[in-house]
Amino acid sequence: MPRFKLTLEYDGSPYRGWQINKGETTVQGKLMEACSKVFSSPVKEIYGAGRTDAGVHAIGQVAHLDVETNLKPHQIRIKLNDELPQTINILQVEPVPGRFHARHDATARSYVYLISKRRSAFFKRNVWWIKDTLDVYAMREALKSFIGLKDFRAFGRPSGKDESTKVEIKHIAIHEQDSTIMIHIVGSHFLWNQVRRMVGVLVEVGRGSIAVHQVEQIMKSNSEQPAQLTAPPSGLYLEHVYYDNEKFSLQPLWPVVVQ
Repeated sequence: MPRFKLTLEYDGSPYRGWQINKGETTVQGKLMEACSKVFSSPVKEIYGAGRTDAGVHAIGQVAHLDVETNLKPHQIRIKLNDELPQTINILQVEPVPGRFHARHDATARSYVYLISKRRSAFFKRNVWWIKDTLDVYAMREALKSFIGLKDFRAFGRPSGKDESTKVEIKHIAIHEQDSTIMIHIVGSHFLWNQVRRMVGVLVEVGRGSIAVHQVEQIMKSNSEQPAQLTAPPSGLYLEHVYYDNEKFSLQPLWPVVVQ
């Protein structure tokens, strides 16, 4: 059966995450609905590289699609987009070998988190507006505690029962542009809620509620503090999924759009 690699973007605000869940509106569910209208044969599988949570967005989500069809990749993209809501957009469709797996073949994933330093009439669903002045220098100093292969058990839980809580953070940086603070994180993979809890802790460092040296202590503990500080999903974006020997970018691949 032919397999296709889909690259897509979506505004996660209206959805209860990526994964199909009975009775809930999800991104994967909407894709399945669109496929049922485009293809005459049933879809065997749509599998995403990242199971983004409710309200989380994507700029470069990747999924693989198994379906019998004579349609060309560009025709599949056009026809699916015609059936999808405006909040979901397929950017590219490529034929791939049947052994390709969107999740298991990924070598790294990158996320960006947007914090707005001002109130906006337009971007409430797409940023985290923080009224307090943040010490970005202190936040950058705290990033050092996250770099490398470390145990993030205090920051999230694995998706599988026997999965390790060790995650390699390959790169993490904070960029400022006008009224936006962007936190850019590249990792081997991420635990459930890990990025949002990392952001929540960094924000408290910026507020002065957590000292820079305390972040390392939190990392080594089973503290519930990161869970209590979980950042809202509105500012989180799955930016890119890396495969094969693709070198990860030190700069966000997506420009800041909130000024």
